[in-house]
Amino acid sequence: MTVHARLEGRFALITGASRGIGRAVAERFAAEGATVAINHVRDAAEAEAALEACRAASNDAGHGERPHAVIEADVSSAAAVDGMIERAIRGFGRLDILVNNAGIQSETPGDAYDPAVLERIIAVNLLGAAHCARAAIRHFLSRPGGGVVINTSSAHEVIPKPGFLAYSMSKGGLGNLTRTLALEFADRGIRVNGVGPGATLTSLNDAWRNDPARLKSVERHIPMGYAAATEAIAPVFAFLASDEAAYVTGQTLFADGGLTLYGDFKENWSS
Repeated sequence: MTVHARLEGRFALITGASRGIGRAVAERFAAEGATVAINHVRDAAEAEAALEACRAASNDAGHGERPHAVIEADVSSAAAVDGMIERAIRGFGRLDILVNNAGIQSETPGDAYDPAVLERIIAVNLLGAAHCARAAIRHFLSRPGGGVVINTSSAHEVIPKPGFLAYSMSKGGLGNLTRTLALEFADRGIRVNGVGPGATLTSLNDAWRNDPARLKSVERHIPMGYAAATEAIAPVFAFLASDEAAYVTGQTLFADGGLTLYGDFKENWSS
């Protein structure tokens, strides 16, 4: 694998970065030269492991010691988010990249969901991203150079997910949050984009990733035929964070093995 140094000298905060896609993105950013703040909530051991992995990634790529950091904060709280951003800026001196990756999911059938569960998912996945973006954009506007926001969306930004109403709502809303902020701040040096993973081998998908029969059933619906490792998703974030994507804003880049191509239509049965 070729790793570039496209993020040399940049400072990034990644929410929900103690595991899964967030951790893979943190490691990739560190390997590409960025200094990374790893956000987590009640996941200290995993966050420390991610921190050590980022230090190793920096050293292995020849960037030397970097002051990577861990910051605990619940992104569903606007006050906690403001404190987190302030702490990152105080520690780094500036912030250049925000990755809104924190996310949760749980079954929320449309006729029988627990309102508290639905509200918690929306609070973390959607409102949390808005709170973080608000705080980061205020900082970007306060000094020269602009900034980058990248939102971790999902193939379910555009594909419904019956039985998981809250998750579908949050990701659909995240797509429009991305486009709205991108348009609002496009002329002020701030780019806002999203990455829409498909079926990815993370703890969020423990219900099927560790069960060979269920994994096979999931992969049958993926046009490319397999679920993605997190390491296959992280480079997409690195591209969007880099100057190579300097003319890209307001887009969700789907890294989904073709899920959003609606693979069931590969064989013509409708005409």
